[in-house]
Amino acid sequence: MSNRSEQSAVTVLGLGPMGRALAGAFLDAGVRTTVWNRTPGRDRELAARGAVGARSAEEAVAASGLTVVCVVNYDAADAVLRRDEVTDALKGRTVVNLTADTPYRARDAADWAAGHGIRYLDGAIMTPTTTIGTPAAVFLHSGPAELYREHRPVLDALGGTHTHLGEEIGRAAAYDIALLDIFWTAMAGYAHALAVARAEGVTARELAPFAKGIAAILPPIFEQSAADAEGGGFSGEGNPLTSAVSSMAHIVHTSEAHGIDAGVMRAAEGMARRAIGRGHGGDGFIRIAELLGRR
Repeated sequence: MSNRSEQSAVTVLGLGPMGRALAGAFLDAGVRTTVWNRTPGRDRELAARGAVGARSAEEAVAASGLTVVCVVNYDAADAVLRRDEVTDALKGRTVVNLTADTPYRARDAADWAAGHGIRYLDGAIMTPTTTIGTPAAVFLHSGPAELYREHRPVLDALGGTHTHLGEEIGRAAAYDIALLDIFWTAMAGYAHALAVARAEGVTARELAPFAKGIAAILPPIFEQSAADAEGGGFSGEGNPLTSAVSSMAHIVHTSEAHGIDAGVMRAAEGMARRAIGRGHGGDGFIRIAELLGRR
């Protein structure tokens, strides 16, 4: 158990797929684990593995100095944590909230916790349930550094890498939002690509190896685009916006010729044309990030 004491304990609130994975990883690491879920019955498998199934949320949080919360959003988290009897049971204890939501909600939760004598860390899980407890898991944390260091030995039971992003409580959620923006935009693009390919007689399996090739060229582009965005260079030497917008138009025309909604690509094309209209036609695509930020 390395640095974890045999007396270490944790409570997990929320037993959806991710919550069950978190609780399972704690159990596998030998951490005494108490679990609770609003919907009864989800703790049966975990109980068979040694978890303690609490009868109520207040009983669950009272069982451990550390409570990890993982529910669908902060509305669900607040509905549990902000009940008077649960709030009272949490006083002097630590909540690590791994629920996904907005930076604003993270800051609001931290203010609420501070006002009730509850120690609070916010966090984000950036990898799927299958990675939890393995080296492939990725966790982001923000909040008081001393509090993070105190609970890091138990959090390490979840496997993978843990990164403390700073004391500003909203930073983990900010990273989460930005990274999920990349993921879901990419998945929307892939779903659209499959629809267009199918309309042209290309199967998803036929396209997949080449789609992986497109994905493989993105990491260095991300690095260069980050440097451009930070330095204000926005080099379009290899692929200026004037060229990019032409290929986008081809995608829109092909899609709509097959009756396929091209709204996502039309939006991207519109942003590119807006940048060109502002005199940035020779710049790279990442120039639109600057324009999007203007109010």
